[in-house]
Amino acid sequence: MSRLPDLEAWAIFAKVAETGSFARAAEELSLSQATVSKAITRLESRIGITLFHRTSRRVSLTDAGEASVERAARMLGEGESIESEIADRSNTLRGLIRVAAPMSFGVSRLAPQLPDFMQAHPDVDLDVQLSDEMVDLVADRFDMALRISTLADSSLRARRLCQVRILLVGAPAYFQAHGKPKHPRDLAKHRGFQYSYTRGGNTWRFRHGRHGEFAQSVPRQLQANNAEVFAAALRGGLGLALQPEFLVWEDLRDGVLETAMDDWSVEPLALSIVTPPGLHRPVRVQALIDYLAARLEKEPWAGKL
Repeated sequence: MSRLPDLEAWAIFAKVAETGSFARAAEELSLSQATVSKAITRLESRIGITLFHRTSRRVSLTDAGEASVERAARMLGEGESIESEIADRSNTLRGLIRVAAPMSFGVSRLAPQLPDFMQAHPDVDLDVQLSDEMVDLVADRFDMALRISTLADSSLRARRLCQVRILLVGAPAYFQAHGKPKHPRDLAKHRGFQYSYTRGGNTWRFRHGRHGEFAQSVPRQLQANNAEVFAAALRGGLGLALQPEFLVWEDLRDGVLETAMDDWSVEPLALSIVTPPGLHRPVRVQALIDYLAARLEKEPWAGKL
C-alpha cells in the first residue's frame, strides 16, 4: 500500500536548505531545533538517502538534496500560498457564501434583503438555494441556512432570531358561506389546505389556555409542499389553512384574509440561522448573519422569543 508523502518533513527540509541552518529554520518555522532535526532524520530514513552533510560548523546539501530542493521549495511555497489565500478570504469580506432557505420565505422575505448587502459588499458572491426540504449543511457545503422550525439538538450552531406564529386563516367570503370555527372539532366540517411537511399530516393541533390541547383531523382538498400554493385558493374563499404569519400578514392587514379561533393557538416556530459546527466562521459569513439578523428581527410579523 502506498503511503502519503511526509509533506511536513519536506517543507522543513526546504526551509533548512534555504537558511543553511537547522537553528535558523527552526526559528523561522516557530519550531524547536529538536523537531526540525527529527523531521530531517525521519525523512532521510523514509527515503533511504542522506539529504544533508552535517558538520559542527555547517550544513550542506548532498547531491540527492540538491536534486530534491527545488521541488521541496515549491511544495513549501504552495502550502504557504494556500494558507495565506484561505486566511485572507476568511478575514476579509470577499468570496462566496452559500445560503439555504425555505422556498416561500426565501422569495418573499430573504430576497428583498439581499440587494443592500450586495451593494455594501461587492466582492462577496452569494449562492442562494431554496427548498422546503431540510438540507445537510456539511454534506452540501452550505455556509449557512435559514430555518423555520423547532430545531432538534445537533452539532450545528444556531442563532434564533424571532418567533413565527402559525395562524388559522381564511377569506371573509369563506367564513360568510361556512361560518367561523370556534373550536378545533368544528374543523371536521371545513375544507383544509395541507402543507406536506407539517408534522402530524392533516391532524391539526391546537392549545387553549383553559382547555388544554386538542387535535383534529381536517378534510383536505389541496395539499402542497410549498405553503404559497394556497394563497390564491385562500383568497378565493375555497378553504382554510394554517399559514406562517410572514406569508399572510399583509393580507390580514388589508382584510383580504381573516384569522379564526383566535383563543386557540398552534405551537409557534422559530426563525433561526444555522451554520456548520466549528469555532470560526469566515468574516464574510458572520457579516451576512449579523446583517440578516438585524433586518429580520424588525420585520412586522417577527414575534419576540
